[in-house]
Amino acid sequence: MKLTVLCDNNTYIDKYYLGEPALSFYIEDGDEKILFDTGYSHVFLDNAEKMGIDLGLVDAVVLSHGHNDHTRGLKYILPMKNTALVAHPDCFNKKYESDGTYIGADYTLEEIKNLADYIDGTQPRQLTENLWYLGQIERVTDFENKNPVGYELINGEKCPDFLIDDTALAYKGKDGIFVITGCSHSGICNIIEQAKRVCGDEKITGVIGGFHLFENNELNAHIISTNLVIVEFPIAHHIGEWLTERSQDIDCDTTSESVFLVSNTKSDSAPLDKT
Repeated sequence: MKLTVLCDNNTYIDKYYLGEPALSFYIEDGDEKILFDTGYSHVFLDNAEKMGIDLGLVDAVVLSHGHNDHTRGLKYILPMKNTALVAHPDCFNKKYESDGTYIGADYTLEEIKNLADYIDGTQPRQLTENLWYLGQIERVTDFENKNPVGYELINGEKCPDFLIDDTALAYKGKDGIFVITGCSHSGICNIIEQAKRVCGDEKITGVIGGFHLFENNELNAHIISTNLVIVEFPIAHHIGEWLTERSQDIDCDTTSESVFLVSNTKSDSAPLDKT
């Protein structure tokens, strides 16, 4: 598998790519090509063009959840009626911050069904020979996702938004599982456990993506503890300053040989180009 970071919060100063507080990954597994999230604007498209990547050739677009820093870029690539779009149906609920600021996708589920080959992402789904979409994440820990992120409208009613639509990808390589997250609103430990169940493997060789860890709390302690060893830890979207600092202490020398990472972003704590 080859993963290319099309956009996230940071950029290399001498590469002249664009960055924004959003996320988009381009994933190749053999001949199959997956676009994971679309960022907030056209930045992912601009960077892809500079990298020589033709996003018109992707086999599927996969959304991690419905927030607009992961979905708003859809308007720059839709319609795409012959391309699969895999997402939890709740991705397209109207989502708001507690102060009423709109933070959801630009499209309803019905609109998406008319603009793309929509595939319901409630259940896990095998995307390629080695890459799995994890579906709705089972919440098994007692220390993650305790509080809603604003609210969503369900049948016109305001409901606390616990981001049931949040999910991730898992690549099952010869050395174990490499997890690819968007924001981890469902909890990075919950995601890891789901990846183990879906892939039928207990070994986690790496994680890349957003963790949404902004405070030094019980969850951070679990991330660093021996209960969850993260071998590869590229800094990406919504990590949190505390964990960014602690990631410098994580051993990154035994990354799975099945994964090759390319990035337009800078990480001082972990190399991004691996073979």
